[in-house]
Amino acid sequence: MGKVKADISMSLDGYIAGPNAGPEQPLGEGGERLHQWVYRLESWREQHGLEGGEASRDSEIQEEAFRNVGAVLMGRRMFDEGEEPWGDNPPFHVPVFVLTHNPREKLVKEGGTTFTFVSDGIESGLRQAREAAGERDIAIAGGASAIQQYLKAGLLDEIQIHLAPVLLGAGNRLFDGFNDEHIELERLRVVDSPTVTHLKYRVCERA
Repeated sequence: MGKVKADISMSLDGYIAGPNAGPEQPLGEGGERLHQWVYRLESWREQHGLEGGEASRDSEIQEEAFRNVGAVLMGRRMFDEGEEPWGDNPPFHVPVFVLTHNPREKLVKEGGTTFTFVSDGIESGLRQAREAAGERDIAIAGGASAIQQYLKAGLLDEIQIHLAPVLLGAGNRLFDGFNDEHIELERLRVVDSPTVTHLKYRVCERA
């Protein structure tokens, strides 16, 4: 059985999107600054059907993050904000399960991406994703709420944060709402580059 993993860019002050995020501005005000490191990479461009790009350690890490992914989980807000920019051939190329309170019919796109809308909880979403992924990994694409829910429930195995050297000051924080919940992480790897620091952690089992 594959791992359940989250892979996301974050600002130094803890935000994964700027304020006023929505369909017209999916990453919020200033949120694009979090992802400047990835747009030039060969692996990212290939995933999005583009040619060229930079071959580097950053590109290798980006490719590694999605190499063994067999299914994706995401929140409804992320889907709503990304549906139009992703177009007819989204960059996932595997089944995607969207956590929502408002179900709708399955949406089939080009390139192997299908969106299935799950309205009966995160455990059901994970179960369906596991069935689709088989022995491959499951990626929790976001947003912050989806990652938080799986982390709090003890269902997340690994998290990789791409720490961008920017301060957003406001927006959506990745680790809001944990209060007195103590979750231990084991550092697996730190890779630094001029534009981003890659931090990879294993989520420890709770007693």
